[in-house]
Amino acid sequence: MAELFGIDIAQGGAVALLAVVVIMVLTGRLVPRRTYNDLLEERNTWRSAHAVSEEARHLERNQVGELLELSRTADRVLTALPHPVHREEVESREPVDPAP
Repeated sequence: MAELFGIDIAQGGAVALLAVVVIMVLTGRLVPRRTYNDLLEERNTWRSAHAVSEEARHLERNQVGELLELSRTADRVLTALPHPVHREEVESREPVDPAP
């Protein structure tokens, strides 16, 4: 016959069955249906929250990529523009004589 913790369950009868149930409840192997349903509901809530979070993270990643591309474009445009000449630089330059 089947033994549990070295005790033959069939010889113990109802007392052994009750002891097995109590041991299972105390060790967490046997939980009430309501507790199980609450745990399932909590797990599903966390799963849906994770899905929403991942969707938001994906949208944020796409937006950051677009902003990065715009900043690269703006950098290239600003780099290609001629540099302004300040008044001090104009005054410090020597006049250029035309070639004879």
